[in-house]
Amino acid sequence: MNLVQNFPFMNIIMCLASGVISSVLPAKKARVWTLTLLTVLLAMSGCVLAFVLGTGEPYVYMMGHFPAPWGNEIRVGILEGVMAVVFCLIMLLSVAGGGKYIARDIAVTKQNLFYVLVNLMMSSLLALVYTNDMFTAYVFIEINTIAAGGLILIRETGHTLVAATKYMIMSLIGSGLILIGISMLYGITGHLLMSNMKETVAALNANGQYTMPLTVVIVLMCVGLAIKSALFPFHSWLPDAYSYGTASSSAILSSLVSKSYIFLLLKIFYRVIGIDVIEMHHVGNLLFVLGVLGMILGSVRAIRQVDIRRMIAYSSVAQIGYIYMGIGIGTKTGMLAAIFHIISHAASKSMLFIAARGLSEVSDDSKLFEDLKGAGYRNVAAGAGFAVGALSMVGIPLFAGFTSKVYFAMGALEAGQEKMWVAMIALAISTVLNAVYFLHTVMTIYTPAPDKKGRAKNGVPYVTAILVFIGLNLFLGIGSNLVWEAIAAGVQMFS
Repeated sequence: MNLVQNFPFMNIIMCLASGVISSVLPAKKARVWTLTLLTVLLAMSGCVLAFVLGTGEPYVYMMGHFPAPWGNEIRVGILEGVMAVVFCLIMLLSVAGGGKYIARDIAVTKQNLFYVLVNLMMSSLLALVYTNDMFTAYVFIEINTIAAGGLILIRETGHTLVAATKYMIMSLIGSGLILIGISMLYGITGHLLMSNMKETVAALNANGQYTMPLTVVIVLMCVGLAIKSALFPFHSWLPDAYSYGTASSSAILSSLVSKSYIFLLLKIFYRVIGIDVIEMHHVGNLLFVLGVLGMILGSVRAIRQVDIRRMIAYSSVAQIGYIYMGIGIGTKTGMLAAIFHIISHAASKSMLFIAARGLSEVSDDSKLFEDLKGAGYRNVAAGAGFAVGALSMVGIPLFAGFTSKVYFAMGALEAGQEKMWVAMIALAISTVLNAVYFLHTVMTIYTPAPDKKGRAKNGVPYVTAILVFIGLNLFLGIGSNLVWEAIAAGVQMFS
């Protein structure tokens, strides 16, 4: 076995071990340690992606080298490699870019705990990307849930306590539904490995056996993961969770946590149930309807906000709707567009939260639009980052969001007449609504405010993170073909 093939398993173990180490380090050393680890993880994930691109074949790594049912597996293909690189990069930029705000928003005695949670979160993200075993997936769903709740709560204000409580209640309901679904599926198939489950489900479906239990399993898993990824109308926990945490916490939650659950749902569709069985149960139609409603109603709520971070939070409801709409369209291009949007939205939304905190910093720590006038001049890096992120969300050419919307339109054109028209109209309405609140915000931060003076003192990590985010958005907008081809090849070997 090539050494690189061990990297996915090593990365998960490294994150767990790093969490333990960070817990006994002082805050500054824990920060340096965590940033170093994330850099190493990014490099190793890049090596894994290069390896599977080179071989053109996925591979399976048996942890402990024991076959099922005693051991479990990691399965690595091009799509897993792409997602691991994206998750590591966004996590690194989110932690680096929000570093100085971590020091301000979190008590000194608890700052190292923040990095413990980041390490645990990173381990769960990588495990959900790589695992080929439903039991392991559930274990890391719970680790992800606990880490996410901690990232919200660690700021220790009244708002974060309420936000974390809302999140934990909704998330635990989702976890419970997923666990019941996994338990039922294990009872039906007798397996926990995804590949074995799929073979058994296909045989049962062909023979017309366990039709109703399989339907219940699909519904339980879809609803559970929809709650955890904040699909409309299960999004009630999202605005507070994204609005009141630290800048890094909000960036991580919006760009990575929800996306990891959507990626797991795709794995269940392709590797556990089988995409043919999913289509027979018309699950896509429900996801399509909820996605379209989320696209429009999330944007409507965003327009009504007077707080920049709540506006960005409600925008996330709309963007998650885009992803589910793409999945529900029922075409190959629609599915590829949904996966591409997972990446483009992660690159844009994390930058928006980091930039919004910088704009607030030079506006007496106010998040209200009326106080943000001229903030783009007082904090040039934050203003530039927010402007690029906003233009991307609206769908202006050259940026990541524009490419996503083009791909969604292509996917819609391949669908039936009804879905095509609904998707195209929803895209048009949502784009107009996006323009209303994002361009209004950009104009606000660049409206001169002579009575407000002073400039932000941004450190190298903050400016570097913003510049890399901007570069990533431009790359996804201009050089999207490379990513698109990798995603297409990855989906081809995904099942």
